[in-house]
Formats: sequence, structure tokens, C-alpha cells
Amino acid sequence: MTKPPSFNGRGFLRPLQLTAVIFFTVSGGPYGLEPVLQYVGGGMALMLIIVTPILWSIPVIFMVLELNGMMPINGGYYQWVKTGLGLKWGFFEGWWSWLFTFTDLAIYPVLFIQYLSFFYPEVIQYKIPICLVIIWVSAAMNLLGILPVGRSSLLLGIGVLVPFAILFGVAINKGFSFSLSGVSMQTNGLGFTVFGMGLYTVMWNFLGWDNASSFVEEVHRPVRSYLISIIAAFVLILSMYFLSIWTGTITGIDAGVLKAQGFPSLGLQVGGWWLGAVLSFGGMASALGLFISILLAISRVPKAMADDGLLSPALSKIHPKHNVPHISIIICALVVSGMIFWEFGDLLIIDVTLYGAALFLEFVALIVLRITKPDAERPFRVPLNVAGLVAMTVLPVVCLVVALAAALSEVSIYTNATMFAIAAVATAPLAWLLLKPKSGKALLNSGDENDSTPG
Repeated sequence: MTKPPSFNGRGFLRPLQLTAVIFFTVSGGPYGLEPVLQYVGGGMALMLIIVTPILWSIPVIFMVLELNGMMPINGGYYQWVKTGLGLKWGFFEGWWSWLFTFTDLAIYPVLFIQYLSFFYPEVIQYKIPICLVIIWVSAAMNLLGILPVGRSSLLLGIGVLVPFAILFGVAINKGFSFSLSGVSMQTNGLGFTVFGMGLYTVMWNFLGWDNASSFVEEVHRPVRSYLISIIAAFVLILSMYFLSIWTGTITGIDAGVLKAQGFPSLGLQVGGWWLGAVLSFGGMASALGLFISILLAISRVPKAMADDGLLSPALSKIHPKHNVPHISIIICALVVSGMIFWEFGDLLIIDVTLYGAALFLEFVALIVLRITKPDAERPFRVPLNVAGLVAMTVLPVVCLVVALAAALSEVSIYTNATMFAIAAVATAPLAWLLLKPKSGKALLNSGDENDSTPG
């Protein structure tokens, strides 16, 4: 890859900007977490926010730090799986990641409109054109290069953090007691399916730690920068989630209202219209930051796959001035433009299921590379042997299996989305048969003579 002009690393992202990008590729703040209170109640919601990252996020963070340091190559997780498991599985990884990211990106323009409707309720009538404007403004930002994305993410991140800091401060000033004794443990007859939706919601809000690996060559001193930035982002995200749901619980807000109207409704209850407006602005900043940052992350994966002959050579092209895969960015924006018609709950299930399939391959690659390349340089090494890595892999898999089993445990409004998600996972082998390389280009790049055979 041709790197951008750089003097002492000034052409690349640094830890503060990288932290902002990771914050948005994973979270974007508590926005989108609102339904969990209605699904499982306050006490269970707080428990899920504490337990889920231990089982779902921390193993992923360890895996990302080891593999990202071992292979600091653009394309990130696709490169890991390709190197560890072969070209075909690398293709599956890229394909599933592409699909889940398109689904993920389709959520954020809709969320932007939800928060904008706080000021202009009639804006819902113009959902499609506004969504398209958001998509293409974000694409234009990405076309200008990685530094504008990093700087805008930092600014938008401040726009997300400040409203919640104000919310917590006002709640304390109003005399609300931040004591766990005030948290209700009632679950309102919690069923397995509803619990599954609560778990899916929390998992979705904690996924994406591997996204930022796709542009590692564009980060200054990547091993150090990723270590600092991922830890900082994790602490920030976990704290915001816990405090926001805790605030919602102790203020006694109606969970149905919070799910329907989002955190601005909590601002209305705690501080009045002005605080609701501040949180609405934060929601719009969150949606924009999420879209811009995740588009940055996913646009590098088709480029890496095209370099290996798996996708059209046009996707390999780099803009001569801005050093970005401009064709890939435009194609991603085009696909997302056609996916803004799904409902939020459906998109969430499809998103997490596809992501889980891709994530499993990354863990398998981690284990295989420990066995096949034990002496490879690893600036960060997970302090576990192979058996320990297998046990670590089981944790996020259990989370996904429980959520999926809950969603399928009875016929519900989410059954169709769950079946669609499973069908989407099954498209990877078919896509491989249609798109696998007919020449030796990908074979040479894969480094494994046996990877050219289907199977």
C-alpha cells in the first residue's frame, strides 16, 4: 500500500484521534441502548452492562491487540483470517464483515432522524431523502482522507460526551440518589425471548473492537497507539453505559417512553426541554460520528480483498491526492443507500448475528496462528496458552448462542429477522463459488498453495 505523505508521523492518526474513531466504531455513546430497560428492567440491564463486556468485549480486545500487532496491515481482520485459515475463509470473513457493516450503517441515519424529530416532529415524513443526505455527506468526508475523519470524530465525540456529563450533573443536583439500593430488580415477568433481545441490544452496543484494525497502516506507532486507545475507549464506553442506564433507573422514567423517544425523554424528565434538546444534539452527533467512522473502517476491507483478486480490481484504486480507496467508499455508500428501510430491532439482530460469525473466524485464526507461527513477533501477546485461548473463545460464542437461541425460542416479531440473519451467514459459501479467483493472483497473496481449491 502507498502510504500518505508523512513528516514525523503527522500524516497518520494519533492516539487521541484513534480513541475517538474507536469510540465511534464501537459505541457512539449510550444512544441505541434505550430499549434494554424495557426488555429486562433496571437491575438486570445494569448487570448485563457489567457482565456482557467481560464475556463479549474483553476477549475480543485481547485478540485484536495480539493480531493487530503481529500483522499491522490494512484490511485487519480479513488479513488475520486469510493468513491463519486460508484464502477461502478470509473471503468468508470479508464477506460477513461487509454484510454486517452495511446493516450497521443503515441504522445510524434513522437514529439521526429520530433525534432530529425532537425539534421538528414532521421531519419523519422526509426520512428517505434526509437519510440519503447523511450517507453521502459522510461519504464525502471519507473521500477527503483519514485525518478529516479523525478530526471530525474527535469533535463529534465531544458532542456526545458533554450532553451526558450535563445529564449526570443535573440529576445529582436535583437530589437523585446514585445508590444501588434505589435500583429495582423487578424484571416484569422476564421471558427468554425478551431476555435475548436485551442481550442482543447490549452486545450490539459493545461490538466493533476489531473494526479499527482495517486501517492500521494509517496510524502512527500502531502497537502503542492501539493499546492506549482501545483501553481508553473501553473505560469511557463502559462508564457512559452504566451511568446512563443507572440514571434512567433511579429517575423512574417509563421504560416504554425511553425506548420510543430515546434519551432526550430522560433529559425532559430530569431537566426540562433544554436538557432534552442538548441530548438530542448529542444523539445527532453520535449518529454522524458512527456513520463516518464505520464507513472509514469497512472501506479498507473490500480494497484488501480486491488486492487479492477476490473482488473487482476497481476496488483496489487509491485516490492520488487523498490516499483513500475512493471506489470502495462510493460502493459502500451506494449499498447502504438501499438498506434504510429495515426496522431498528430487525437490523440489530441481523447485525449481531453476522458479526458473531465473522468474529468466530478471527478467534480461530488467533488460535491457529499461535500453533503454526509460535515464533512470530507479537508486540502484544495474550497471556494465555493455546488451551487458554480456546477457553477465551468460548465466552463470546456462548453470548451469541444464548442470544440467538432466545430469539428463536418462540415465534415473535423478530423471528423473520433472525431467520434472515442465518440465511445471510449462509450466503458466504455461495458468494465464494461465484467470486473465487480463477487466476494465481490471490494464491500468491494468500501465501498458501492449498487455498485455491474450494471446499
